[in-house]
Amino acid sequence: MNVEQLRSMMQLQALQGLQGNKQTNNSSSFSNVLAGMMTTDTVNSSLPGQHSFSHPLNSAMLSMNAGLLEAEISKSIAPQTATGAVKEKVSVARRSDFEDIIEEASIKYGVDPKLIKAIIQQESSFNPTAVSHAGATGLMQLMPLTAKGLGVTNAMDPRQNIMGGTKYIRQMLDKYDGNLTLALAAYNAGPGNVDKYNGVPPFKETMNYVRKVTGNYQA
Repeated sequence: MNVEQLRSMMQLQALQGLQGNKQTNNSSSFSNVLAGMMTTDTVNSSLPGQHSFSHPLNSAMLSMNAGLLEAEISKSIAPQTATGAVKEKVSVARRSDFEDIIEEASIKYGVDPKLIKAIIQQESSFNPTAVSHAGATGLMQLMPLTAKGLGVTNAMDPRQNIMGGTKYIRQMLDKYDGNLTLALAAYNAGPGNVDKYNGVPPFKETMNYVRKVTGNYQA
């Protein structure tokens, strides 16, 4: 192997690190280049006037670099799986962090903690910093005016958000005489729309919302 071949091989390795979305194909290409280099050395060694001798260091360097490349590819792929596992652990940790607040809100406003969790799951997947395109904020996705009316000064604060959201669903349950379907519809689309349509508004989002929250709550 000459200096130019070694340089080409190292440049190809550098490109491997930059093109993460083409790891498998590049790995194959690199293997082909290595194989071509080894074949070229063998053919050239049999040409007239050249010695049929390949220094052991050539093979050792090829094996070493191929091994390093495979290791780099493995390391670049492995974090993708690990990230999913980490996210799952964070999600579980968040849920447990809010248990005490949910229990406190449940007792204060007389709302089943399972219902509070079902709403949070649907609204934000337990993400306290979630913000919707419409401007709803936090775990229970409170709109700014609604939050203000509920006495919530910081909707990003988990305790204030859960207390405010639980108070709101309590108000909706009282308004519709304990009818969970109408209360959830009002939580999602506003009581004005529920009153306007005299039931669940014919909005796809609201109908899906009521169905999913009710399903999670009764599961």
